[in-house]
Order: sequence, then C-alpha cells, then structure tokens
Amino acid sequence: MTESPTAAVQAARRQLATRLREIRTEAGLTATELARRLDWYPSKVSRIEHARTPPATSDIRAWCAACDANGAVEDLVASAQSADSMYLEWRRVQRTGLRHLQESRVELYERTRLFRVYCSTVVPGLLQTPSYATALLDNISRFHSTPNDVTEAVEARMRRSRVLFVNGNRFSVLVEESVLRYRIGDAETMAGQLGYLLTLMSLPSVSLGVIPFSAERPTWPLETFNVFDDARVHVELLSAAVKITAPGEVEQYVRAIKSMADSAVYGSAARELITDALAHLG
Repeated sequence: MTESPTAAVQAARRQLATRLREIRTEAGLTATELARRLDWYPSKVSRIEHARTPPATSDIRAWCAACDANGAVEDLVASAQSADSMYLEWRRVQRTGLRHLQESRVELYERTRLFRVYCSTVVPGLLQTPSYATALLDNISRFHSTPNDVTEAVEARMRRSRVLFVNGNRFSVLVEESVLRYRIGDAETMAGQLGYLLTLMSLPSVSLGVIPFSAERPTWPLETFNVFDDARVHVELLSAAVKITAPGEVEQYVRAIKSMADSAVYGSAARELITDALAHLG
C-alpha cells in the first residue's frame, strides 16, 4: 500500500528527529547539556527530538557542531528540506491547469543527463505518444477537476520529451508488464503507444526493460518514480507529487530500481512482451 503524503512527511520528520537524538547521545551529552552548549532552552531540544518542532538549517548545523558531528550536516539538512517541501498537493500544483505542471519541470529535464524511470501503472511521460498523453491527461484533469487545458499540456509534454534526442543523455527505463496491458484510451491509442515503444527501443540512449508478470521479484511493485542524475527523485502519488533530495533516501530509490532491473527482460524478450500486448488489444 502506498503511504499517504501526510504520513510520509511525518515519518521523514520523525526520522530526522531520531537521527539528531542519536547524534547527541553518541556525543555523550544529555539534552540539558546540549541546550547549555547551544544557549537554548532545554525545551527546544526536547521539541526537536520529539519531532514537534522542525529544526531550521541553522539549528542542525549548530547541533552537529556542538556534538562534533559536522560530517552529518549536509545529509541532515537535505532531509529537513525534503521533509519541509516533500509533497505538493496536485490540486495546488494544477490549480491553473496541467500545462503549467508540465512546463515547470522543463529546466530540470534539460539539465539532467541520466534519467532513471520506473513505472508500474502507465507508460512514462517521456515515452508517451500525443494520443496516449491526451487520454491520460484528460482523465487526470477530470478526476482532479482542474481547468481543461489538456491540449496545451500535451504539447508541453511533447516539447519536454525532446530530451530523448539530445546527445549525451541516457535513459534507463523500467516498466511493469501491466503497463503494456492497462488500457489508456481506445485500442488505436494503445496500438500507437505500444508501437512507439518498439521504435524508441532502437535508440542507443534508451534502455527499456519490462518486468514480466512471471518474474521472481527481489522487491514488490512500487509507486511510479523518476530519478534525475542520481541526485533527486520525484514520486507520483494519487494526491501528491513527492520530491526527495536527501542523499540517503535518493540512494534507496536508485538501489531499488537497480534491484528490480535484474528481474526485467530487455531487447528481443521485451519486444516479445510488447508485441504480445499489441496482438491482444482486440
């Protein structure tokens, strides 16, 4: 089951609080002694350690300096920033329509050189045809009751997808076999989309793996996520877009996608699964 965005944020804050408490105890300091070193009220230390008050960046740096743990600062700061801005409610992001959401990520896509993509539900946005994207974004627009600018949003998504053809970019894409079977749009739309996947597989920059239904799995199917240059992760939930930048958490997603890749098939075996899905469109 996918964790709710609110629960995910609370869990991230508790994890940060626990790590700060561990750093204090490893330094052999009581909460009162740490507060004295920092010239804080002891209650502030308590509130931070119990995740009732999120620490500011300056608090984290001071805490680590007082505990002689400066090596942990950057990871902890990234974790705190990730918890503070971990998710953006889709309705808030989409309140002006879907086009803005597509365009808001153009700069990130243009500066990224290594894309790792895992999808368990739909064809990844970068690999979508205009017809497939239209059917999908139309569903999303209606579900979230956003202004209907699907045509403009699809055009923006297609422009964003030009990074596929930029020299030097690499794309490691992993999809579940279910992605090939879920019907987004009509049979003609799906046929065009599956055919386009077969075309994109010929690009030297694109590695497309499909995890078969029958594969023995090292991990369970996860929510859709994108990793940018192994430094940032976007996770797509029903109600939120989760942004992760803490190095330790990013590493977990990189490790997960590498692990799942061992269960995937590539090349001719992947083509067989795609053509079989095509044959069963009916």
